[in-house]
Amino acid sequence: MSADALGEGGVSRYELVIFDFDGTLADSAAWMMRAVNPMARRYGFKTVTDEEIEMLRGRPTREVIRYLGVSPWKLPLIARAGKKLMAADAHTIPLFPETERMLKALHAAGVKIAVVSSNSEQVIRRVLGPELEHLISLYACGASLFGKARKFKQVTARGVSRDKVICIGDETRDIEAARAVGLDCGAVGWGYAKPSLLAEHRPTVSFATMSDIISYVAASNPAVGGD
Repeated sequence: MSADALGEGGVSRYELVIFDFDGTLADSAAWMMRAVNPMARRYGFKTVTDEEIEMLRGRPTREVIRYLGVSPWKLPLIARAGKKLMAADAHTIPLFPETERMLKALHAAGVKIAVVSSNSEQVIRRVLGPELEHLISLYACGASLFGKARKFKQVTARGVSRDKVICIGDETRDIEAARAVGLDCGAVGWGYAKPSLLAEHRPTVSFATMSDIISYVAASNPAVGGD
């Protein structure tokens, strides 16, 4: 762990970690790729090839929406339909292999964990499963595509100082939302957006692995061990 991640006396820098879900804790990329073109045909936006999807991973969220030709007024309709489809397929969506170990390590270190997501709490709990869902102190779900900043405000209104909070996600909009409310932000390299794009948006810290999250946030706590 870097020295600047620690407070005085070896205390972990952060008391609360706010995670995005899809692409950060859950590996929902395969589901998204299956769903995007049927949704495009239903709601009248551009269908995409695998090559285009890879290209769009290097574009900010607003540019992706413009490229697809999605009308702003359709975004809530598309989001609701997507949530309904994902709820039906929740049993097919896996967590990333290291998610369980990482969440348990943070919890053991006394770090509070929240999830802020556009997805529904029901789906998130189903994907996490009974052993992990109770490690989450707060779910703030159903955020609009660009509505995470408001959810972050709701979560941090619960008594944790903002300088003790970090938001961790896999998209440029996660960085933008955290910055809008004055919170530190971590960008993960295994989700939707390419690490090079996320780096251009200058997050507080970038994570290449979930072990990096443990080390940065909580490894100073004696309760956190290695593998």
